[in-house]
Amino acid sequence: MARLLLDSTVIIDALRGRPAATRVAGLRRSGIEPWACAVSVEEIWRGLRPGEESVARRLFNGLRMAPLGMTEGALAGSWRRSFAERGITLHQADCLIAAAARSIGASLATANVDDFPMAEVTVEYWPVGQ
Repeated sequence: MARLLLDSTVIIDALRGRPAATRVAGLRRSGIEPWACAVSVEEIWRGLRPGEESVARRLFNGLRMAPLGMTEGALAGSWRRSFAERGITLHQADCLIAAAARSIGASLATANVDDFPMAEVTVEYWPVGQ
């Protein structure tokens, strides 16, 4: 089964009942296993609206969680250093999400494709609200 790590933009759309919710719900039927990582959990929890916590818990309970350990941290740091040497600033959270996707052999679904320029990560564009 193919793996797809969902970035926070996709998870927010699913949480808010936008069309991505149907798309995420249909992933397994399409032979794609949906994943997330702790960075996205933190980003989602930080922005929860009143009454959304139980929906967020149900959503995350339906996703596999990608590990974040030393290997992923080192990879994320290497990317940040490498891109910084070329004058490109990458955010820590984005690099950790990308490293989590890479470590499980997953593609990455996001609305923010430009935040993930790493050649080692296959990125799928999931526009916000669609």
